[in-house]
Amino acid sequence: QVQLVESGGGLVQAGGSLRLSCAASGRYAMGWFRQTPGKEREFVAAITWSGDVTYYGDSVKGRFTISKDNAKNTVYLQMNSLKPEDTAVYYCGAYRIIVPTTSTRVDYWGQGTQVTVSS
Repeated sequence: QVQLVESGGGLVQAGGSLRLSCAASGRYAMGWFRQTPGKEREFVAAITWSGDVTYYGDSVKGRFTISKDNAKNTVYLQMNSLKPEDTAVYYCGAYRIIVPTTSTRVDYWGQGTQVTVSS
């Protein structure tokens, strides 16, 4: 069973930064999604198994950066210029075959970490 352990969420003021981490028990293509109550899980970013190709949701392009440390089987999400609308629970996901923007194609999920951006 693949395990994903997330960390790094918290409370930050608008315009601030946070970095999320997700440690996996193996090497996979990885992604981040976010979800607010009553809404579907929204694609944020994804990165291939090798780490050489990245994908971003339109709402975070230019502000968020996904990266991967294959030696540690860890994926990071650097979030800059945060906005109140970025407030959500952020979930790390692992893909056996990457289909980056589709949550139903994620094979394994982390437990989620809350990110709250105050105005």
